[in-house]
Amino acid sequence: MSGSIPFYQKHHRHYDRGYRSRETESAISQYQQNSSSYSSQSSKSTKGIRAATYTSLEEGGISPLPKRAKPTYLAMDKENQIIGYVVPIFRGSREFESGLSDTEEARAKESAGYLARRDLFTSGVESERIEHKSRRTVMRESAERISLSKRIHENEEYHKRLNEDSLMHTPEFVTKPRSHTVWEKQCVRLHCTISGWPEPRVVWYKNNVSIDPMSKPGKYKLESSYNVHSLEINRCDFDDTAQYRVSAMNSKGENSAFASVVVKRFKGEFDESLPSPRLQSRKFGFEAPCLEYGVTFETHIVEKFGVSFGREGETLSLGCSVIIYPSLQRFQPEIEWYRDDKLLVPSKWVQTHWSGDRATLTLTHLNKEDEGLYTLRVITKSSFETHSAYVFVRDADAEVAGAPGAPLDVRCQDANKDYVIVTWKQPAVDGGSAILGYFVDRCEVGTTHWAQCNDTPVKFARFPVTGLVEGRSYVFRVRAVNKAGMSHPSRVSEPVAAMDPADRTRKGASAPWTGQIIVTEEEPVEGVVPGRPRDLTVIEATKNYVVLSWKPPGDKGHEGVMYYVEKCVSGTDSWQRVNTEIPVKSPRFALFDLAEGKSYCFRVRCCNSAGVGEPSDPTEATTVGDKLDIPSAPGRVVPTRNTDTSVVVSWEGSRDAKELVGYYIEDSIVGSNSWEPCNNKPVKGTRFVCHGLTTGESYIFRVRAVNAAGISEFSQESEAIEVKAAIGGGILHASPAPPYGINVLECVRDSMVLAWKQPTFIGGADITGYFVDYREVIGGVPGKWHEANIRSVSERAYRVSELKENMLYQFQVRAANMAGVGIPSLPSETFKCEEWTIAVPGPPHDLQVQEVRKNSLVLLWKPPVYQGRDVVNGYYIDIKEAEAEFEMWRGVNEKATNKTFMKIKDLKEGESYVFRVRAQNKAGVGKASEPTEPVEAVTKPGTAEIVVNVDDDGVISLNFECSNLNADSKFVWSKNYVEMTEPERMTLETKGSKSKAIFNTPSEDDLGIYSCFVTHTDGASASYTLSEEALKELLKVSHDHKFPIIPLKTELAVELLEKGRVRFWLQAEKISANGKVEYVFNDNMISQGEKYKMNFDKNTGIIEMFMESLGKEDEGTFTFQLQDGKATNQSSLVLIGDVFKQLQKESEFQRKEWHRKQGPHFVEYLGYEVTPECCVRLKCKVGNMKKDSVALWYKDGREVKVNEKLDFSEGVLTLEITQISKKDAGIYEVVLKDDRGKDTSTLNLTDQGFKELMNQVFSVIANSSTPLKIQSTEEGIRLYSFVSYYNDELHVTWHHKDAAIAFTERIKSGVVGEQLWLQISEPTEKDKGKYAIEFFDGKGGLRRTVELAGQAFDDAYAEFQRLKAAAIAERNRARVAGGLPDVVTIQEGKALNLTCNISGDPVPEVTWLKNEREMVSDDHYILKFESGKFASFTITSVNTSDSGKYSILVKNKYGTESGDFTLKTIENMGDFGVVSYLADADGNVNIGPATPVPTCRSTKPSTKSTPTTPTTVTPTQTPTPANPTPQNKTTVTPTPENQTPSTPTPPTKIPDNQSPGSLTPQNQTSDTPILQHPANPTSSISNTSTPQPFTPTPGEKSENNSMDDKKITAMLEEAEAVEPINHTDHGDVPVSTPAPETTSSSEPEPKREETPPALETANED
Repeated sequence: MSGSIPFYQKHHRHYDRGYRSRETESAISQYQQNSSSYSSQSSKSTKGIRAATYTSLEEGGISPLPKRAKPTYLAMDKENQIIGYVVPIFRGSREFESGLSDTEEARAKESAGYLARRDLFTSGVESERIEHKSRRTVMRESAERISLSKRIHENEEYHKRLNEDSLMHTPEFVTKPRSHTVWEKQCVRLHCTISGWPEPRVVWYKNNVSIDPMSKPGKYKLESSYNVHSLEINRCDFDDTAQYRVSAMNSKGENSAFASVVVKRFKGEFDESLPSPRLQSRKFGFEAPCLEYGVTFETHIVEKFGVSFGREGETLSLGCSVIIYPSLQRFQPEIEWYRDDKLLVPSKWVQTHWSGDRATLTLTHLNKEDEGLYTLRVITKSSFETHSAYVFVRDADAEVAGAPGAPLDVRCQDANKDYVIVTWKQPAVDGGSAILGYFVDRCEVGTTHWAQCNDTPVKFARFPVTGLVEGRSYVFRVRAVNKAGMSHPSRVSEPVAAMDPADRTRKGASAPWTGQIIVTEEEPVEGVVPGRPRDLTVIEATKNYVVLSWKPPGDKGHEGVMYYVEKCVSGTDSWQRVNTEIPVKSPRFALFDLAEGKSYCFRVRCCNSAGVGEPSDPTEATTVGDKLDIPSAPGRVVPTRNTDTSVVVSWEGSRDAKELVGYYIEDSIVGSNSWEPCNNKPVKGTRFVCHGLTTGESYIFRVRAVNAAGISEFSQESEAIEVKAAIGGGILHASPAPPYGINVLECVRDSMVLAWKQPTFIGGADITGYFVDYREVIGGVPGKWHEANIRSVSERAYRVSELKENMLYQFQVRAANMAGVGIPSLPSETFKCEEWTIAVPGPPHDLQVQEVRKNSLVLLWKPPVYQGRDVVNGYYIDIKEAEAEFEMWRGVNEKATNKTFMKIKDLKEGESYVFRVRAQNKAGVGKASEPTEPVEAVTKPGTAEIVVNVDDDGVISLNFECSNLNADSKFVWSKNYVEMTEPERMTLETKGSKSKAIFNTPSEDDLGIYSCFVTHTDGASASYTLSEEALKELLKVSHDHKFPIIPLKTELAVELLEKGRVRFWLQAEKISANGKVEYVFNDNMISQGEKYKMNFDKNTGIIEMFMESLGKEDEGTFTFQLQDGKATNQSSLVLIGDVFKQLQKESEFQRKEWHRKQGPHFVEYLGYEVTPECCVRLKCKVGNMKKDSVALWYKDGREVKVNEKLDFSEGVLTLEITQISKKDAGIYEVVLKDDRGKDTSTLNLTDQGFKELMNQVFSVIANSSTPLKIQSTEEGIRLYSFVSYYNDELHVTWHHKDAAIAFTERIKSGVVGEQLWLQISEPTEKDKGKYAIEFFDGKGGLRRTVELAGQAFDDAYAEFQRLKAAAIAERNRARVAGGLPDVVTIQEGKALNLTCNISGDPVPEVTWLKNEREMVSDDHYILKFESGKFASFTITSVNTSDSGKYSILVKNKYGTESGDFTLKTIENMGDFGVVSYLADADGNVNIGPATPVPTCRSTKPSTKSTPTTPTTVTPTQTPTPANPTPQNKTTVTPTPENQTPSTPTPPTKIPDNQSPGSLTPQNQTSDTPILQHPANPTSSISNTSTPQPFTPTPGEKSENNSMDDKKITAMLEEAEAVEPINHTDHGDVPVSTPAPETTSSSEPEPKREETPPALETANED
């Protein structure tokens, strides 16, 4: 059958058959006619089958050939071999039974096939005339046959009455009904002959459901005549495929017979012109064409219309030529046109015409409503002939670019007096942007004025129109709108009259052209107020409107009623009338402008002239919003080839879609990204043929669903498919791959049982079944293939019957799905059909693997079909690695298992295995099954297990969840791996991705292994073993749930409230409004009263009982007993003995406390806290204070005066004690009092209390301490830590290597400010180790540690050595202790004397330089260095050549230092008898006249030093800041010419009460020159140097700052001994030289430049 057309190509009713060639069409027509003629002729023959005669259509002048030539397709003969372009004869069809024997029928079909082939491939067509019987002959034969049958029947009845008892027997089937396979729209008849006495009662069943002909009139027809019973099924469809059973029953018993009817779709060539069985004659026992008046009409439709395409607004005509033979003038056929199986009636849109030989349908103004499948039916007295084709209608061009297509199928529903609901369908084309909504227009019939019904567009494809005028007719239309613009209006609806439905039924519809209905009203009767409306309901609710419906009241009187509608927000009782102005007449009303998301209730009142009646019962709360959801996107889309211009598209329908209208399909050429609609009218099926495609192009398809709420999202795009004819096969990727692994499970004399494996690829859809073919192999030569099964089998095993014994056979299997039948498998091995006689069983089959985990899996199999000589009593399972050799098979179980499943454990994760099974009986172990496919032992992500659950009602269930479901997945539950299809003891429920198996009455009968397998997944499965122990535990939990206990959050407890009130309470986790509580004391019920106050809050579950106080009589047991439905619980509290006494005492205390708190009182009594700053703060919190309330502080009975005013706004009183000491110990007391009372709080801070306070202070101090650090000094190594505050009472101990340190002269500790230090002088190796400082706080204390060892010790020690050497060098280096001025300005001829102090050990060498050149002492320059301390510089008579830069350089082995000054000489201005020493603004010395000469200051330092000590590195420890080196003043002594300079005067000490800054010009005389340092105007001549970074000792500080008293006295005496300078002829004025002053500068001494020892010689040079 591989050459036939796949059946799925005919799935759609408008399948295009136009590709057949003219020759094929001719052959089909001839074959159909000649088959009928042959059958008629053969019925008259008595000796056999004569040669069939045929009538040529060409002789009769009738041409069956269509005008268009279309492609042909192959057909098959009886042996399933290609024989040419011939319509295949289906062997299973019984539509044309000839009444002959099987052999004769075969010969007749062979003859018919031969003649058909001869007519097809030869040029001439032979014909013979049909022999007709006359009507009289036919009637005579019929009458004789009826007479004979009657006589036979009467004779049988006579004999039955003679011996009734001996003839009674159960019904027997003389002839059983036979199975039939037919095509769609054919008719089939099942008949049988039944004998039995008494006459049996016959009932027909379809799938065990009795057939009722009245349920579907015209579908079934039952007949019984002369023990012959028949069931006729008219126009079979696919749903009629079933097993039919006929049951005969009488008083002796019952008997049944079965027959199957298979209705095939789209496979083979079926023409609906085949006559219906009910129109055929049943006279001759075979089905032949009906003969009326001796004439058989043959109808042929030629020149058929094909698939057509039109556009809105155009006119389209469909037509066919009809040939009827014989042609009788008086006889005219009945012509009917259908659209989508609905009969078309001529109207202004549809016009039909019949000319006698041509039928024409004209669609005058195309609209999308006209799209559909059009069918022409030509009905004659003998039969009918049909032809169908699809008509597509495209949208008209939009008036605005981008506007949507027009809506379609506008209808009016639920019309009433002033109200109608308009519905429509959304268009397929939205213009490229989403449709915003729709506008509904109305027009009164007879006018041309259209009025818009809604102001804003509605998205719902349904809209209630109100405000109609009763008695008038209207038509409606709908327009769609998007952001681009408005669409064309839809086709107008049918006219609808605004009137009561009862009146419409009684009076009929209005004339559309008048638009009016004459309504006759009865004479009103006065004085009856209408009753309440009935059955008020909300029939529709969207976010735009809500529609109400009700029934008129029963007691409305004779006068007509109208209605008022009222609404209110749910939860309120404020009713608001909606239609206040005009009452409505219809029992329908639409409410607009409701708030979306809010809930409303509605009610209706009736009114007439007598008044307004009572309101109806309100509706339930209705939330405004769309109740109808937009459908979900359709599922997988599968395209399959059809013709060279069409493709069949199948898809999975939207899940859980409500009120589905249909689907829109779109196509796109691959790569174009442009989508076109395939249909403009929704189709309801899940399969559609898309026409008008371009041959050779590749297309993709997508689908979306439509309902009134809107259009869904698009489905996933399909795979690409090339458009070309599907003759010779379908799409390889859509149909399944071939099965494989065919083997024989059992063999008897005339049949074999085959098994095979599922295809590795199932194609585009799930496998629906399998087809098996077989062929004989004779002499090694295979024969022709034969079909073994006409109806597909779902199992992978099938018994092939009617085989020949000892013959060799081969088999092939094909799989089928919704896309078609796949290619066949490879031929199997050659099997011999002979009965097996071996003693051992055959191989098991259908091995399956489930519950694959990383170390285990479950293997399932089916028992062997062949049992052997004895029944199978066990199985053995073999295993091996997938890649291992055949010899590596090994057994899993040593002992045979009698089950058909086994859990295989101890697998290696990640390894692939294969399995096989062998069956055994008493005779031995049989052949092994086919091995499974390789299975990898791995637990896949997302694998879930079965969970056991017991709900609140005690129901036990097994729950399984799968996360990777698809649309076709199903949960399959099994017990002991046998599927539970209809379990009696369990209930199966599945919702979404979860499924549960519920035990109805769990007992020991339910013990076993329960498993769940999910189809269409990657093997999602799990199992649960219900053992006896697990069942007992589950039953216990279930019992607790069935007989529940009210859960309690807290048991019964007691607490005290203010005033000493006692509260007994408990809280239940959950309790309903029906819950009850009983209160029991010592087994006696107690109730609400003066003593007991009860409270039960059912919302929170809190149950309370209050008592004002406890007396001796209240000692005992209190119990709360709870009941909520069947759930109960109780809780008791025992209050006796010490427990009761303690509670009673506490209650009395609380009562007193309450009275205390009525006046000023302490909320928190007096206490203390220690702040981080180590301040002690006494504080207490007070309450209920007034303005006149007083708070007094006392210490040891004496009032403490608090400086600050007390502030009660914060309610806290505080008293701070800073730097607490022992004197602060004592008893502190605070007293609060006013006119309401007094309260006192005392704090004892003596002895232990004070000790605890100090310990807390010490703890704060200890916690504020910093980690121990290491610092190197010139004396040794110092360890130190800082604290935020130090108290003398603080006890601190130092430890070395966990032992307390014994302090010596070398190791000392001390405190400087907040620094606690440990000094180790001259450290040694023994001083290495771990050091700790421990603070004592009365508890555990706090210890800070540091490790002085290893690198840390080495670094510290090296730094100590460096600092020590640097200190020695700094003390002994050469230095200029007294400074020199920066600039000296002097007149020519004057003498200049400068003196400075020199220090250093050894005594330094002194060198004077002028302009960087060494000077030597002579008469002009006198250079002196006396006592190793004083260096003087004298110029006897200054001249201009003396101007320049002068330097003094002192040097010893520890360093070098220099001092610089600049000398400027000015012209002699004359001698006025006075020589002044003045300093200018820059601090330069002017020696000469009173008028100073301006000078310029040098911007650079004038001194430099070059120490010879090595360069030092700043220590890593905390450095000690270097104290600035004071700058010393020197004396400048002007010397007259020819006068020897005096001895230098040492500097004098500045008094302690005078700072260097006090030497201002206002304190000096006119003859006192002031030498100022440029950087510090308050100091005299300065010396700048760069000292080494070191820490001077206190002794050094005193030496640098001032000299001792002895030196100062000697210097003063020496200065007094100097003679004063006498007045000379030159006018020189004697000037006394002031003693040099030593000052200390506030600025740090300039840093010296350090030079390594290697450079000392170079510096000296």
